[in-house]
Amino acid sequence: MKKMKNRSALYFALIFAVLTGMFPVSSFAAGYTNDSYSYNYDYWGEEIPTPDSYYVKNIFAGIDLGIGNFKEPQGIFIRDNRIYICDTGNSRVVLIEYDGTNNKYNLIKTVGSVMINGEESVIKSPYDLFETQGGEIFIADTDNQRILRLDKDFNYINSINKPTDTSFSENTEFLPCKLVVDPSNRLFAQVRNVNKGFVEFTVDGEFIGYIGASRVNPSLADIFWKAIATDAQRARMELFVPTEYNNLCLDYDGFLYATLSTFKGDIEKADPVRRLNAVGSDILVRNGYGAPIGDWNWWNKGGVSGPSKFCDVVAFKNNSYACLDRSRGRIFTYDFQGNILYIFGGIGNKDGRFLDAVGMDEMGYDIFVLDSRACSVTHFSLTEYGTHINEAMNYYYNGLYEKSAEEWDNVLKFNGSYDLAYIGKGRSALLRGDYKEAMELFEIKNDEKNYGKSFQLYRKQWIEERIVPIIFILIGLYVIVKGLRLVIRIRGGKGGEKE
Repeated sequence: MKKMKNRSALYFALIFAVLTGMFPVSSFAAGYTNDSYSYNYDYWGEEIPTPDSYYVKNIFAGIDLGIGNFKEPQGIFIRDNRIYICDTGNSRVVLIEYDGTNNKYNLIKTVGSVMINGEESVIKSPYDLFETQGGEIFIADTDNQRILRLDKDFNYINSINKPTDTSFSENTEFLPCKLVVDPSNRLFAQVRNVNKGFVEFTVDGEFIGYIGASRVNPSLADIFWKAIATDAQRARMELFVPTEYNNLCLDYDGFLYATLSTFKGDIEKADPVRRLNAVGSDILVRNGYGAPIGDWNWWNKGGVSGPSKFCDVVAFKNNSYACLDRSRGRIFTYDFQGNILYIFGGIGNKDGRFLDAVGMDEMGYDIFVLDSRACSVTHFSLTEYGTHINEAMNYYYNGLYEKSAEEWDNVLKFNGSYDLAYIGKGRSALLRGDYKEAMELFEIKNDEKNYGKSFQLYRKQWIEERIVPIIFILIGLYVIVKGLRLVIRIRGGKGGEKE
């Protein structure tokens, strides 16, 4: 990431901009109050306050549904208006239907067991759940060391159990914690103590293999000492093994998003959020000012030391995605290029903050966050400011670049220092062929990569538009020069005859 350079010059420039009317004072303060928990980072790596992109629409708990308190819930999943809570400590799954018209959460059922071959089988400490587009339900029945496959009415279909393949250690318990099922009916599970990536099955329970194993980057010192160590010393040394993932989700294109929160060394090289293709390669775009790692200036931030630790990720229809930082209760939302859209949340007891945020999911652009210690779910909705940002993204994603630019102008009315609004307008100008305007907008916010692309296209456009007159001018100059030389030669010849 780029660190702050020449801080005093930046402050002088901002003060000058306000005094000269380039940015109205209200544009910096619109929607921001002293108790706001929203911020962003600028090009220099400085944290800047922003208007709130989300507000707390509601908070609900088990007791509000008439089923008693949740106990250490660990998983939340949403399909359409159906909300599933894995009430882990109570060993049950809770299904809720959200009535958006009346802003109510209606209990549909609680499920603590299933019937298998005529016998009741109790669910033990479920950690996650996934409902397919076809309505089938998959539950990570963790303490039973199985994944349950049920129909839409929670009737048993089959179980997915510990692989018998030799690649899965006999000494490792099968403890599935998180799972998804892609449109091709492949099930991917994050299994505790498995560091080979996600375990892949068919929905019928056939083990396929592993996908997305994290890269291993031992240091030169590690390699050297392991090379010269004795067998006994090697046995005591830390193994060069990939880091475990801790969560995953599917985006709207069928790709896997994954998070990890345990890593060594440089956090920027750890890539704590990744987007995996069908063969498990990370294809996440990282073209923002800094890498998508959560907080950039993370030393002792918010009373917590160390970097952000992502524990969940959700993807939206406009190719943006949000990551949940369990260490500080923050939600970091990024666009498809890896630019930070907005940051909100925190640790605490007030609305919009959490005691132990463990999971989240989306309903449209609403975000639901599950708090394991508070035993509650917080429902966030977009503010007007956040709506304009997402509308700009939506228009851009659908190829409506003029409308996207108009929405970015609306964003600037709320927050005149919002870097991504200028970059977004620049992208729209670039794609509609106005390369000069794109260059100017990218230059304002130091977007060197997009500026370079715009400059190359502008130079090509400039040459193509002027190539014909340039050729005629060159031909004309050539004819004039030839003509002058001929005239000089003739006159020189006549002068010689007189002598």
